[in-house]
Amino acid sequence: MSRRLADVARKVGVSEATVSRVLNNKPGVSETTRRTVLTALDVLGYERPTKLRGERARLVGLVMPELQNPIFPAFAEVISGGLAQNGYTPVLCTQTAGGISESDYVELLLHQQVSGVIFVGGAYAQADTSHEHYERLRELDLPTVLVNAPVPDLDFATVSCDDSVSMEQAFSHLTQLGHTEIGILLGPTDHMPSRRKLDAARRVSKAAGLALPENRVVHSLYSLEAGQAAAARLLREGVTAMVCASDPMALGAVRAVRRAGLRVPEDISVIGFDDSALMNCVEPPLTTVRQPIESMGRMIVELLMRQMSTGSPLVDELLFAPELVVRASTGRVRAAA
Repeated sequence: MSRRLADVARKVGVSEATVSRVLNNKPGVSETTRRTVLTALDVLGYERPTKLRGERARLVGLVMPELQNPIFPAFAEVISGGLAQNGYTPVLCTQTAGGISESDYVELLLHQQVSGVIFVGGAYAQADTSHEHYERLRELDLPTVLVNAPVPDLDFATVSCDDSVSMEQAFSHLTQLGHTEIGILLGPTDHMPSRRKLDAARRVSKAAGLALPENRVVHSLYSLEAGQAAAARLLREGVTAMVCASDPMALGAVRAVRRAGLRVPEDISVIGFDDSALMNCVEPPLTTVRQPIESMGRMIVELLMRQMSTGSPLVDELLFAPELVVRASTGRVRAAA
């Protein structure tokens, strides 16, 4: 008990006597200090006293599939800042191969009595996987926000970048440069944002009078290495340009072009997606479709706070417009010799 008091007091910057008054539900402590002490107790992994367990902690679960893709740390920074401004502490949960699953993280967060959960990428976007842990959150009416397209009928508040508009912008840019042999590099086949991008690509190609055969659509994982392997397949199909569903995939495509003895953008144009950190510093600087992370992050936090204040779940999906950022990885198609 004394160690718990000392740890929490040190974390918060108050006396052990103050912590003791909070844990024993005694008067003489401000509401702000009381909440701060309880949050510190949760963060440090100590169980609350029985009489205080009915209250939700001022913690919010922030669940992400990984941190290697720079887009996820970027979202985490914006969301964490917004939560802190509202007096909440984020609990970052990232998955690793062979590690804790997303459903296990949900159980851990519920055990910690979190006030809400934000998912930035996860099983909700995959059609061919279990969604039972989301149904558990729905049954508990726990405030929850999803980032980017979920599977149909998974009714939660959702903030998405408009995948259709992003593909329209990428295709329009390439066709204006004279490209007609365009390949697409997407995520897994059951991934909802990739499905939306593919539907838009087919629609835009048809409207432009261009062919988009199946051999110019490649699905892979969202990594540089997977992007490189997938791009090599598109090169064998004779494409002159590639639209990639993430910036790491696009960097892999640039590597594949170079290993094939070709140049970007002189021989092959490459477009990424996200405009994650340092994409203007790679060689060549990457043309990409930018997600409006700042505005999306603020809305994610706002939707969560709104659910907490009203006690009512939200089920709308808010679409944010992307922006094509043109750099040096795209150029005019080469004239036939």
